[in-house]
Amino acid sequence: MMPRQLRFTFVDAGVSGRVELHETLAARTVDAIWGALATPVRQLSFHAMFAGPEIMIGLPPENQTFDPRSLPPENQTVIPTPGDVLWFYQAPNMMKGLADEFWEIGMFYGDGGRVFGPLGWTPVTMFGRMVAEDLPAFAKECADIRLRGAKMLEIRREE
Repeated sequence: MMPRQLRFTFVDAGVSGRVELHETLAARTVDAIWGALATPVRQLSFHAMFAGPEIMIGLPPENQTFDPRSLPPENQTVIPTPGDVLWFYQAPNMMKGLADEFWEIGMFYGDGGRVFGPLGWTPVTMFGRMVAEDLPAFAKECADIRLRGAKMLEIRREE
């Protein structure tokens, strides 16, 4: 049986990539994200400030269908590799001066990534990986965000 997949698509460029989900390594996270994406997400994706070659997208309230605090740490790392797809949750007021809550899906698209933020090293759950043949074209669009700014990204189940 093939693992479930997501599809990430830069809407304006029409460039997309398939993400194979880590059904065994991050089973609870995969189930939660899969459920949340019963309705596809279409949001602006931004480039990371601290983590290097990473883009990220927030899960909007209508896709926040699970309790993020109930997810255990799974398949965590602070040194991701190109194509790794992550889940990160930050509770309100976790950081001084930042009352916001973050529900974040991110993807590393190049070498030299590290999950390092204002509080230091931040382990995150790697719950999927972009299919190798899809990564080069997708990575080019990701890198362009660093130069030109946010791009509309859609994340959906690949069924």
